[in-house]
Amino acid sequence: MQRERGGRLLPSLFGKIMIDRTIVVELVEKSIAGSDMFIIDVDVKPNNIITIVLDSDTVVDIDNCADINRFVYNGLEGYGEDDFEITVYSAGLSEPLKQKRQYIKHIGEEVEVLRKSGEKRKGILRRVEEDFIEIEYSVKEKTPETKKKITVQLNDLIDISSIKSTKLVIKV
Repeated sequence: MQRERGGRLLPSLFGKIMIDRTIVVELVEKSIAGSDMFIIDVDVKPNNIITIVLDSDTVVDIDNCADINRFVYNGLEGYGEDDFEITVYSAGLSEPLKQKRQYIKHIGEEVEVLRKSGEKRKGILRRVEEDFIEIEYSVKEKTPETKKKITVQLNDLIDISSIKSTKLVIKV
């Protein structure tokens, strides 16, 4: 079974029409235009369960999420779809940073970077460039003269392509 609306709806494995992700992205982009919000992720499962994750340079509150949910819902109904579920939420503090804009937002905060090699580095995010980030971290080193340990601040330039995940360190 396949039904097309301008080539925007796709057949799923179960004979049910699957909503094209690009439709959802376009609707979200329209709904957040002019705000400081941006899309982190849009996922459309084969059973038309849609998950939209947003962030902003300031805050994404529950009213923002509800407004975007309504906008996307009404937009999809305009395509003749009526069998879907939408969840809209903001990127949480415990979720990994996924976009450069999120890294920039969190300059000056403590992060934990997990490299693809398995090495972890915890420190203050100091700089974000196109291909790397800079983390400032502390280590204890013995001085050659006194053999006492002192805290030394070091910087680590981490290639973006070597990062598996970066999470904010939440202190309570």
